[in-house]
Amino acid sequence: MNVPPRGFHKEEFAARSAAAQAKMAQTGMAGLLLTTEPEVRYFSGFHTLFWQSPTRPWFLFVPATGKPIAIIPEIGADLMRRTWITDIRTWSAPAPADDGIGLLTDLLTPYAERGETIGLMKGHETHLRMPLGDYERLMTGLKGLAIADATQIVRGLRMVKSEAEIEKLAHICAIGSRTFSRVPEIAHEGQPLEDLFRACRREGLAQGADDVPYLVGGADNGGYHDVISPPSRRPLARGDILMLDTGANWDGYFCDFDRNWAIGSADDASRRAYDVLWRATEAGIAAARPGATCRDLFHAMQNVIAELDDEGGDVGRLGHGLGMQLTEWPSHTSWDKTEITENMVLTLEPSLGYGEGRIMVHEENIVVRAGGADLLSERAAPELPII
Repeated sequence: MNVPPRGFHKEEFAARSAAAQAKMAQTGMAGLLLTTEPEVRYFSGFHTLFWQSPTRPWFLFVPATGKPIAIIPEIGADLMRRTWITDIRTWSAPAPADDGIGLLTDLLTPYAERGETIGLMKGHETHLRMPLGDYERLMTGLKGLAIADATQIVRGLRMVKSEAEIEKLAHICAIGSRTFSRVPEIAHEGQPLEDLFRACRREGLAQGADDVPYLVGGADNGGYHDVISPPSRRPLARGDILMLDTGANWDGYFCDFDRNWAIGSADDASRRAYDVLWRATEAGIAAARPGATCRDLFHAMQNVIAELDDEGGDVGRLGHGLGMQLTEWPSHTSWDKTEITENMVLTLEPSLGYGEGRIMVHEENIVVRAGGADLLSERAAPELPII
């Protein structure tokens, strides 16, 4: 098993910044102000779990020319100095009276005085991650500065992965696949579902994941009814349909796919649902080619799902992007016309409803190449496996 190197060469970050700057030049932006973990990490390489604490804000400014500038709490200075960033401005945080706002004002005042425009992410699937009051105070002190929506710029760059990113994603998907292959040895009749969840997390770590922060699923007789509830102490029983969906992580990149099993025996309705979803996924894989749209992928899968369920499980979408976040833009929906391009990494996630309120979900991870889709997850068995 070849393990990719951790992190990236500085040339990777230089290329990302240059690509963003080229797009800024097209729109007249003088810089990008980034406040959220994936974006700060994407342009800097600053990778830490400390973002889980909401106490401190973190800022990265990507100017129209030159390297990004970090404005961060002093506690992160040593780690940031290990990245390619050289201009690092810090303050002792937390400091509610001035949590980096003074430093940001000093940086951005020349732009405001020239009446320039900077970008901030405002669109769907974004958030500010700094106190709204601090943001309003910052803008009040920067009269003349215009704020444009930079969502399309940043999202467009992050949707298409570099080969180094794809290597990391292939590695974590292989870890997820090996973890799922062990489930028939780990799961057994009479086992409380929450114990199985713990065992699967341990197995993911043993297989090489850095963390398994996302593990959901369900199990019930003849089919599960939801896939987002915490696991209960209910023991697995003969005739249960079990689903586990993992978002394991390695070096900051996620896998995201699920697997279904029957405990002891499977009823005909569940076998039929599994068959339909497996074939719907095949249709999605075939449709995932450069030049297609997310809408095309949705309809390719939905046309198969309609054999059993016209609503497609009513989950809103049948897959999404994948990378530094468990779910990324775009979404495979009837309304998303995002064009599929080479080196996008996507999930295909058809679902359906059947029987008395039962649902089934199937998911695979793919990378789009010039000739079509390559699987990153090991393809699920074509028939519902029985434990």
